[in-house]
Amino acid sequence: MNRPRIIADQNMPLVEAHFGHLGEVELMAGRDIDRHSIEGAEILLVRSVTQVNQSLLEGSSVRFVGSATAGTDHIDHDYLEKNDIQFAYAPGCNAEAVVQYVLSVFSCLKPTWQQSRVGIVGCGQVGGRLYQKLVALGVDCQVYDPFLNQSQIPDLVSFDQILDCDIITLHTPLTTEGQFPTHHMFNQQVLAQLKPNSLLINAGRGAVVNNKALINRLKQSDGLQVALDVWESEPEINAELLDLVSIATPHIAGYSTEGKIRGTSMLYEALYQTYLTGESQQQPSDLIIDKKVSLDTQGKDLNQLLLECYMIDVDDQRMRKTLKQGDIGQAFDRLRKTYPQRREYSQYRVSTAASMSKELKVLGYSIG
Repeated sequence: MNRPRIIADQNMPLVEAHFGHLGEVELMAGRDIDRHSIEGAEILLVRSVTQVNQSLLEGSSVRFVGSATAGTDHIDHDYLEKNDIQFAYAPGCNAEAVVQYVLSVFSCLKPTWQQSRVGIVGCGQVGGRLYQKLVALGVDCQVYDPFLNQSQIPDLVSFDQILDCDIITLHTPLTTEGQFPTHHMFNQQVLAQLKPNSLLINAGRGAVVNNKALINRLKQSDGLQVALDVWESEPEINAELLDLVSIATPHIAGYSTEGKIRGTSMLYEALYQTYLTGESQQQPSDLIIDKKVSLDTQGKDLNQLLLECYMIDVDDQRMRKTLKQGDIGQAFDRLRKTYPQRREYSQYRVSTAASMSKELKVLGYSIG
């Protein structure tokens, strides 16, 4: 019996360890996955850079599509359903990593964030987790999410009220239809209302912010700081905007080692639940995460510890340097492909005697 052909994005970790016993696994760059490359494939595993639609799949033998992402705006759900192609994704797989990205931005650009008013736009997997942690730390939070109510989130406010916050962080999917579309939600009019010296973070979807309007807003030079992990027209991002933002990263907010492995594992389990029969095999032994790293807290404040675990300024400097060395699009994708290992807070152990042990426990550090 022939083993099924499995095509997977090379930025997904441990695909062969998970899926190798099921078929012949072939890894390739997500943007190179096309009609020709998936010929004869039964299982397709992608990330957000691959547009999965009729143009890609028509006439193919693909019967299962898995996306190791929390968002699915790159997937044509209607086409998959009409053609009886099973689909699974990984909601929440990288939520913890994105939260930790945001906290590093706070620590780097707004060291007084614990005394600031933080506005969260979109309170799903990432925004909800961020909200819970900030509230537990005593931070003044406000949330805008038109799909929730006050019984679910006591700090729910109107969109106009969010714009008055000291820090605004965006965690919405990208939508163009319905009562509350998010495409260009932060347009010229909205950006004009942001307070001087405030901080705007977008680690959700690039087109939620109108990038051309953002360029004009940043040229006002009134102290507004912006951190962008996602950009319109990725990977061909706007070089002028890159020079104007305070922190620039290449769509890697969710790229923790644990988050990426979690995404692969969730698709593996979903494959058995929706497509294959029988129970999934036990996880391979080589998926075990390395031993925890001891973290010295002596003489350090919370911001220093957060930045020690994830030095976001290094990612920023690497991106600026790399994108000046040739083709922007190729450089952007190369940064994602070669992104170094980044561990989540749970992999760091601190002493129970640490002065900030309660705060660190809230954030997910291992205490003991």
